[in-house]
Amino acid sequence: MDLSPLWISLKATMISTVITFFAGIAAAYYIVKLKKFWRGVLDTILTLPMLLPPTVVGYFLLLLFGINGPAGKAFLKLFSAKIVFTWYAAIISSAVVSFPLMYRTARGVFEQFDKTLEYSAKTLGLSNAFIFWRITLPNCSYGIIAGTVLAFARGLGEFGATIMLAGNIPGKTQTISVAVYSAIASGNDALAYRWVLVNLLISLAAMLTMNIASVKAASTMRKRLPAGPSATPCADTEG
Repeated sequence: MDLSPLWISLKATMISTVITFFAGIAAAYYIVKLKKFWRGVLDTILTLPMLLPPTVVGYFLLLLFGINGPAGKAFLKLFSAKIVFTWYAAIISSAVVSFPLMYRTARGVFEQFDKTLEYSAKTLGLSNAFIFWRITLPNCSYGIIAGTVLAFARGLGEFGATIMLAGNIPGKTQTISVAVYSAIASGNDALAYRWVLVNLLISLAAMLTMNIASVKAASTMRKRLPAGPSATPCADTEG
């Protein structure tokens, strides 16, 4: 059994998760501060990859990153290489389709964060960067963890956009989901079952990690706060 789809999937998904982690948090943090109209417009745009069929997302990515697309032309000019049908095309596909999950989860916890903590910190002369990294983010950590794991799981299972942009090249761009498709198309059900099991085990491990980390983060946060129903700055996003 060739394990290259596993390594390609893990490599692409972990890199894309890092990208969506920072991009999703940054987008959510600044968008919740905008006026209602602009917040609604940007929220709709950033959530579209989650609403559109993955193949449609892949088609738009192909128009953007193909050799005739603006991003594809720029990349070819700078690095003398194309994006389409490469392993980093799988990273782009995974990041785009998983970004909305990270963004929406982060936006939810930022909206429920008790802003009086920020205002109090500002009266003490603390910088916005210090407030964000030492107050806002830690108090919303279990929601951020949930979004990160969901983005990872979504990126790992991505198929439609990946096969459109990265293709199905064994040992180069073939991810687990694409390997399942190829195995079924060739009539190799036994191989398809193996890859389905691998994907299932990784997803279950990710969800278990999310639940454990979220409980620990919530417990640590509550220990820092005084007792009382109004002491929790961020609502629990697990339920």
